[in-house]
Amino acid sequence: MTSLPEKTNKKLGLVIDLDICVGCHACAVNCKEWNTGGHMAPLTDLNPYGKGQDGVWFNRIHSYEVECEGNQANMTVHFPKSCLHCEDAACVTVCPTGASYKRAEDGIVLVDEDKCIGCKLCSWACPYGAREFDSDQGVMKKCTLCIDRIYNQNLEEVERVPACVSTCPANARHYGDLSDPNSEVSRLVAEREGYDLMPELGYKPTNKYLPPRPRTDSSPGRAPEASPAPEPENRLLRWLDRALSR
Repeated sequence: MTSLPEKTNKKLGLVIDLDICVGCHACAVNCKEWNTGGHMAPLTDLNPYGKGQDGVWFNRIHSYEVECEGNQANMTVHFPKSCLHCEDAACVTVCPTGASYKRAEDGIVLVDEDKCIGCKLCSWACPYGAREFDSDQGVMKKCTLCIDRIYNQNLEEVERVPACVSTCPANARHYGDLSDPNSEVSRLVAEREGYDLMPELGYKPTNKYLPPRPRTDSSPGRAPEASPAPEPENRLLRWLDRALSR
């Protein structure tokens, strides 16, 4: 089995604002486009226009209709999901060959394809379904946080962010060092009560989600009321945890 570094110098990751994500899939498409020719290339698309489509996508978006409590209007929540680069990454510790590993310098979790034997233990261990099996090459693949963009000195500094962040038209995705309390992403998490996905599992995901703000039902006959601030244990977050645990 593979060991995790005792400490990482940084915790590079994403903060995703569920309040303004519109589910347009621009992040997923640009992720696919960049990474199909990047570090983990190629990414397969098998029978893409027929039945039984299969392919490798590092970023997937799930959409849910959520029934809210009290005077809050029901809402549609779009939930982007990719590798969360967990501090205690189970996908790494179950790997029998050392193919899955976490980088000490920045906390990014990667796969060494030369060592991967395609046993899929990492995909069984990951509670977030973030691992992708490439049936052409017989190896596991996953989000790299676009290491070939964020460290690419040939790009303008403003472009050295993951492809999904660079393309989001709603500015719902943010990238930075979550170990730095003064970083933009850390301030966002503090101000908006950002939360871990399924924290009860103890894997300490680096990526954070900002909860949707409550909507007020303005339909005729409904008196407006002050909306309570979202709480970490509110019904919506509990619902998302249950939905993603299935």
